[in-house]
Amino acid sequence: MISKLVLGRRQWFERKVWPLDLYKLALALFLFLSPWWFAFAYSAARIEAWCIGLSLMVLSVAAMITFVVWEEWLALALGLWLIAAPWLFHLQPTATKIHIGVGLLVTYLAGLELWLVRYDTPTQ
Repeated sequence: MISKLVLGRRQWFERKVWPLDLYKLALALFLFLSPWWFAFAYSAARIEAWCIGLSLMVLSVAAMITFVVWEEWLALALGLWLIAAPWLFHLQPTATKIHIGVGLLVTYLAGLELWLVRYDTPTQ
């Protein structure tokens, strides 16, 4: 069962979707650094960006090392959380735009990767 969920090292190099994890890592780094770059005044926005950014970085690196489907589901959930968080925490306008933008991109990338892993069959 576990062997079906985890791809081996050789299969990782053959995965065509590994750049999507790299893009999610870049978005997570941008989210993590955004409180300093854009001077978030509200502490909830800073803490939210740091926690979710760090979580996405860990998930992206883990997905690049060893792919497991549940990592993509977690990334999808974090992306959806980033979209909803500005309304739940009443974030300032700059933080709202960053959270929604990064959330939409992460949700799209995670959904695309789940779609490609599920439905993309290798051509022989």
